[in-house]
Amino acid sequence: MSPPHIPPAQTGKRDVSADGGTLLRTLTRLWPYIWPTDRRDLQIRVLLATALLFVAKLATIAVPFTFKWAVDALGGQGSAPVAADSWVTWVIAAPIAMTLAYGIMRILMAALTQLRDGIFAKVAMHAVRRLAILTFEHMHALSLRFHLERKTGGLTRVLERGRNGIETIVRMVILQLLPTIVEVALIVGVLLYQFDWRYVIIILITVALYMWFTYYATEWRISIRRRMNESDSDANTKAIDSLLNYETVKYFVAEQREARRYDRSMERYETASVKSYTSLAVLNAGQAVVFTFGLAATMVLCAYGIKSGTNTVGDFVMINAMMIQLYQPLNFMGMVYREIKQAMVDIETMFNILQRPAEIVDRPGALPLKVGAGIVRFDNVVFAYDPARPILKGVSFEVPAGKTVAIVGPSGAGKSTISRLLFRFYDLTAGRITIDGQDIRDITQASLRGAIGVVPQDTVLFNDTIRYNIRYGRWEASDSEVEEAARLAQIDDFIRMSPHGYETEVGERGLKLSGGEKQRVAIARTILKSPPILLLDEATSALDSHTEREIQDALERVSRNRTTLVIAHRLSTIVSADEIIVLDKGTIVERGSHHQLLAKSGLYASLWNRQREAEEAREKLARVAEDAAAPNRNPPPVQDELAPADAAE
Repeated sequence: MSPPHIPPAQTGKRDVSADGGTLLRTLTRLWPYIWPTDRRDLQIRVLLATALLFVAKLATIAVPFTFKWAVDALGGQGSAPVAADSWVTWVIAAPIAMTLAYGIMRILMAALTQLRDGIFAKVAMHAVRRLAILTFEHMHALSLRFHLERKTGGLTRVLERGRNGIETIVRMVILQLLPTIVEVALIVGVLLYQFDWRYVIIILITVALYMWFTYYATEWRISIRRRMNESDSDANTKAIDSLLNYETVKYFVAEQREARRYDRSMERYETASVKSYTSLAVLNAGQAVVFTFGLAATMVLCAYGIKSGTNTVGDFVMINAMMIQLYQPLNFMGMVYREIKQAMVDIETMFNILQRPAEIVDRPGALPLKVGAGIVRFDNVVFAYDPARPILKGVSFEVPAGKTVAIVGPSGAGKSTISRLLFRFYDLTAGRITIDGQDIRDITQASLRGAIGVVPQDTVLFNDTIRYNIRYGRWEASDSEVEEAARLAQIDDFIRMSPHGYETEVGERGLKLSGGEKQRVAIARTILKSPPILLLDEATSALDSHTEREIQDALERVSRNRTTLVIAHRLSTIVSADEIIVLDKGTIVERGSHHQLLAKSGLYASLWNRQREAEEAREKLARVAEDAAAPNRNPPPVQDELAPADAAE
């Protein structure tokens, strides 16, 4: 069952940006995901969490007051500004009551804070989910050119770290930064009310120095963190690349070489990580020194007040508790700033990917493709991956309805480029490609690709079951339809002989299956899709001759009565094509049937003769090897060899 589609937010879909690296800009871009207009329940959670934030901070501020009143009551120094016979005075003067109040306030503070975090968790994780699926969808929307330039391991790491970075920013800002700002403001107000302006000056200087040191120390750490991330991505990419090529590593006995290559990346990661942790220790130590000076200054000032009789011991305890309480949000602010800046580094690449426009997009008002006869036409097509190196130079041909046209030519002639252009993985430099007269640039990409089935040269399967991989051709197909497609692709018998049948796992990239079995799965997938247009991209070039003939039979059944374009490497597979187009250096040099092209004695005939000679040589070598092995398989009886000698005697 496919995962549910989550539509991206209507506002700011492509505005998520790391430009300038400012927190305010990032929060502005993230706000539509924190306050989704289509989710009233999440908006209510945001409002409720905000209300709980203020109530929790009021409870937090009440804690030092109850502590002071308890100490003063114990020392007989209660100073409540009410009449002596007031019940408020009695309560404040009662040590037990104040001690209980102190405990209740601490419980209330913790309970409200945790309740707020629990209520807001759904909002935060929903924002993470929406942004993650937005990035995932955008990665799929980017062109083949983008993905050929990237490494899979690096992209998955970008997605993972970006997702974690977004979670950090959302949770830190709402659950840490905003509460910290509120708490600092309340503490400053209380100190100004309860004590005097000198305490506020000390607090403000302490906070300013603390934040100044935190800012510059964190900025210094950012470059270290960036190098650590780069080395981490490099190590991860190398590990995935090596494991995906497990067999190649074994073929060339390169385990130690791969280990050394991976270790070099991990060595860079180790060095960067050590610097990161060392710099963190410097940051923490500096913050502690700055705050301790501020704490000592306020307590010395209060001690002078006690000596002069303007303050009580309860005030001394209160200022200590208030400063310790201030240290927690200050420490959070330092941590929040560090984490947010580090998260900004982590999601920087992710945001850049989100900002990168898709190279191939549907035109405004693009309509779905309407396939009637299924005639494919290339009309003076010009294309270049790099403007300095043209690949196709004015290629024109037509694949008539229900007919098979094959494209052949030497390596680098542009054969595979034609298949990529038909699928519109790239847009043309000039010319046009039409299906039943409809320019493929004027129709939706989904309808275009839905009308074309492909059996590629190298079939890569998902690491799932055979049933899953066949059903990928048409997801809503029933089990019986999947099995019928497998039967037509001549793989049903093989599947049923497997212990788990259609639930057999194919392994990473389908490596548990042979080349022929993978190709049959690809054919079954295409049969299930049942497209009006078929593209066979060198579908048998990597197979042995026996398997090739079996696969070719299946392909001929699939292509019957379908408009079929064949990109051929082995010419023996396309001798029955209605037309063969010979491509060389991006231009059509010959075209005609197999016999017509052989009669011309041109490039096609040359390619044909070379392949025939190579095949005959292989067959001759196979016969020689067979003959050489024959005496060892059937040695003559010893008695027969001795018989002539016995007769001579």
